[in-house]
Amino acid sequence: MICAAMPKPHDCARHGGALKLHRDCGFGGVSIAPHQPQSPANPPIARTGTALAINYLTSGVAALSARTGRGGARNRADRESHALTAAQIDNLRAAERHAEKIRLPFTRMISIHWQAAGVPLAGMAKATYRFTDLLTKALARHGSRTAWLWTHENVPGNGHDKGGHCHLLIHVPADLVPIVTALQRGWLRRITGQPYRARVIHSKPIGGRLGLETGNPALHAINLEAALAYVLKGASHEAASQFNLERLEPGGRVIGKRCGTSQNIGAKARKTKG
Repeated sequence: MICAAMPKPHDCARHGGALKLHRDCGFGGVSIAPHQPQSPANPPIARTGTALAINYLTSGVAALSARTGRGGARNRADRESHALTAAQIDNLRAAERHAEKIRLPFTRMISIHWQAAGVPLAGMAKATYRFTDLLTKALARHGSRTAWLWTHENVPGNGHDKGGHCHLLIHVPADLVPIVTALQRGWLRRITGQPYRARVIHSKPIGGRLGLETGNPALHAINLEAALAYVLKGASHEAASQFNLERLEPGGRVIGKRCGTSQNIGAKARKTKG
């Protein structure tokens, strides 16, 4: 069985009045931008400075959104890409900021290993869409709104063929986390039509502690920044240079949408709300 890795959260310590992130070895349907030709591989970018990054162990699934909807271009079988573009990264970063603005900050990272779950590459986008739909509707039934963004990767090689997988950042209130974690394996069975396979999904709070976004907002912000950087690591070389992304890894060939957000933090919603 192939495992996907998910980032383990880290704590901060104060040094000279600044928060410092400690490392260990450790994480819906709106179109981001028109498809653009991309280079098939991402050359490494030189690392400079101290990166506030969390090393996540990940694997991923995703789905539709209850009141957020799919939106945008549909997932065509002939639509392929090999990296996140600058336009996509700009939109994802703006979406994360808007989620904070509307008081739905990302509190959880979920990674689903679609290949290990038996989902072919061409079916990954649809699976992610269904997963976010089921998750969003479950939260709505318990009176909670949510916001989310996701990216897809397809990473072979190094003796561990991770294949197609999804990284999802989402707002899940701390008191509803037990409900989500109890349901998510059942969602995977519904989506794939197969028994759940061990270690297909990893779901962890950003920063390692439930309620960190209210208990220690500064620490949560640092860990969220690191989680977002991890999710964006499949950027093209040009995009990574433009946004000063220090972590860069090949994102691999993806069929259909490479990334998406819930409609309430998408470009149209941001423009409407100023």
